[in-house]
Formats: sequence, C-alpha cells, structure tokens
Amino acid sequence: MSVKNKKQFGIWMDNHHATVIGRADATSEEFSVLGHAENPAAGGNSNENAAHNLVRTQLNQFFKKITSHMQNADEVHVTGTGTVQEQFIHYLAETPQFKNTVAKECTSNKMSDEQLVKFINDKFN
Repeated sequence: MSVKNKKQFGIWMDNHHATVIGRADATSEEFSVLGHAENPAAGGNSNENAAHNLVRTQLNQFFKKITSHMQNADEVHVTGTGTVQEQFIHYLAETPQFKNTVAKECTSNKMSDEQLVKFINDKFN
C-alpha cells in the first residue's frame, strides 16, 4: 500500500504536445489522464537571437503547463519522441518544487490515451 501513497505521474511528450497521466486523487489506485499541454510552433523571426529566446521561452511555458498537473510529484516517468524528455527532466531538477522528484525516461511512439494509461500503470506496478 505504501507505493499507492506516492504521487506518481507519467508523461508522453514531443516538442509540441504532452499528455499527463496520474491518479485523480490520493485515494485512487487507477491512473487516468489529468491533462494535455500544447507548445505552439514559433513564428518566423529575422533575428536569430530573438528566435532562440522565443523558442526557449515557449519551451519553459510548455513545461510549466505540464507541471501544473503534477503537484507534489514523488515519481515521474517521461516517455515520447525526440530529446524534449531530457530537457524536461533537467527542468524538473532545476525547479525547487521538483528537486527531489525521481524522474525516469524512455522512448516510445505516440499512443492513444488509453494505451498510455496502461503503459504508465505497467511502469509503476
């Protein structure tokens, strides 16, 4: 039962979309979709420095949208495509609220919400 008291979350993410999986409340044993986050594509910019800063700002806002669904997380399993998972795990490590959160990652293709819930449930059980 002690495992069930941990606040565990799963995230599938790529550069533009994230799905957050977790338990709806502390007493629930079943994982469910807690929310989705979108990262809008950066528009064209003639100044390379301004374009880079815009991309970094949008990425940080994207990460904040994701973490808004994960209050007091003890464990996070991040999966998806690309390298954004590593960037997100570094973001968690640098954020005081998530400093002690255990983060793991793997790579997987896009899956339906139901498949993702099952995948995350298997990772934590």
